[in-house]
Amino acid sequence: MFLITVWLGMTLIFIIPRLAPGDPITSMVSRMSAQSGSVENSDEIIAAWRERFGLDAPWYVQYLRYLRSLATFKLGYSLAYFPAEVEDLVARSIPWTIGLLSLATLMSFILGNTVGALLAWRRTPNLAKALLPVSLTFTSIPAFMLGILLVYTFAFGLKWFPFAGAYGRGLEPGPTWEFIKSVIHHGTLPALAIVVTTMGFWALGMRGMMVTTTGEDYMILAEAKGLRPSRIFWLYGVRNAILPQITALALTLGSIAGGAVIVEYIFTYPGMGYLLYQGIVNADYTLIQGIVYFLIVGVALAVLIIDLLYPLIDPRISYQKK
Repeated sequence: MFLITVWLGMTLIFIIPRLAPGDPITSMVSRMSAQSGSVENSDEIIAAWRERFGLDAPWYVQYLRYLRSLATFKLGYSLAYFPAEVEDLVARSIPWTIGLLSLATLMSFILGNTVGALLAWRRTPNLAKALLPVSLTFTSIPAFMLGILLVYTFAFGLKWFPFAGAYGRGLEPGPTWEFIKSVIHHGTLPALAIVVTTMGFWALGMRGMMVTTTGEDYMILAEAKGLRPSRIFWLYGVRNAILPQITALALTLGSIAGGAVIVEYIFTYPGMGYLLYQGIVNADYTLIQGIVYFLIVGVALAVLIIDLLYPLIDPRISYQKK
């Protein structure tokens, strides 16, 4: 299923960009014409570049070449950033996406599930139950809209945070305190936009699962034994209610770059989402296919790992034949 999922996904991403009118070579020449007024011998240039990138070949030949490049992880040259290779562009962008968006998603997951579990827990103080829903008020706001609000308020208004980039100008990337501090400073607003707007989804899902868990026999038995309320809450309630949430977390982490395209674009953050946006705008087939390839493999791999870890999380689950 892992291999079939990857193959079907990559076949679709081969077809979909080609359904749009035109091609990347024509788009590139059109941009050159818009900048300089005219391009001499544009038809010859288009024909030569189409031949250079193999776009003049029949679709099935392009497809077979495409599958071979995926199998060897040689994703070819970017059509918009030639002579840069797609794997090099992705390699420069993926650390930023993993560092910022993975951390933001994990923070949202932990906070959201904790809030949702507390909302359903009978021993939670009434004051806390009244205040916790306030944390969910931003759930209905898209992350990119909250990002615009944060930029306006904290970057342009209060000038507490920068409005673009991943680190300060003049700094060399490396394991230095100045660089790390600059990265955290630049990544606070985009991370906050993601955490605040997605935390409510985790909280609502966890609350529903926790409600069904609260009345189970093992919960009643744990209370009858006189166990500490905190142990009952975490080890008996949360542990059994969180399994569907872990599956959702695997899917979210696998597809995280695709879901933060607009957020990264607003903050000009050099992650895979921003790179994917540039590829779509420039009709860069190879760049789009390369990025989505990593997204599809990431989602499929995350689900596979979670499936294998389920028996460790919940001993009731087993893949052994009876």
